[in-house]
Amino acid sequence: MSIETIRAGALGDMPHGFLGRRGGVSTGLCAGLNVGLGSEDDPVAVRTNRRLAAEAVMPGAALVTVHQIHSPEVVHAVTAWPDDARPRADALITDRPGLVLGILTADCAPVLFADKQAGVIGAAHAGWKGAFSGVVEATIAAMEKLGADRGRIAAAVGPCIARKSYEVDEGFLRRFTEAEPENERFFSLGRTGHHQFDLEGFVVARLADAGLGRIEALGEDTYSQPDRFYSFRRATHRQEPTYGRQISLIALPA
Repeated sequence: MSIETIRAGALGDMPHGFLGRRGGVSTGLCAGLNVGLGSEDDPVAVRTNRRLAAEAVMPGAALVTVHQIHSPEVVHAVTAWPDDARPRADALITDRPGLVLGILTADCAPVLFADKQAGVIGAAHAGWKGAFSGVVEATIAAMEKLGADRGRIAAAVGPCIARKSYEVDEGFLRRFTEAEPENERFFSLGRTGHHQFDLEGFVVARLADAGLGRIEALGEDTYSQPDRFYSFRRATHRQEPTYGRQISLIALPA
């Protein structure tokens, strides 16, 4: 099966793609294009998948990823680093051709950014913790330090868990509404004592409030499409001992 590469119109002709699980060489519970170094998968298969993923978006480019920790931390990539020396962060920026920035997800929202005129790109891992603590705003600010302009920056939010699949409790809701009462609009009633959270909508709103020039949300639910995407929550509900990770990639044209 060939690698499925989902593109966003907002990012135009910038080399990029939101990849799922289709394609790749992993088998078993992680079957497909699992790129997660922390998964209980064959390390050789994972390294092969990471190479295949990067080649699908920008042949010849060096893949750069981080050790994701659900934070607002951003790193400036000027060269590739070894997989075992990945900095602890949740977003990357660069103005260097020849690098392909990668963000891994399995329900969290991947966000890709580009200011084509300035030649600056970014990629962010926006789970609820990172989005709540400002990872998208931190990525935009870091891009501006390299010469980007938020009025020109385009952003695309890739496959993530959808509201219909994302049940949370009252404490989760209170955390958001106490920080900003208007955040209530990202929640709808669920079963007694629970709510359904719109992670994608929350991330899009943060991007819009930051003043970005163009924003696109792909509207793809990772949880409800097991043949296309990995999902941490789905694996948890199925009591599976491990799960794969998909990758979202962006690069500057050579």
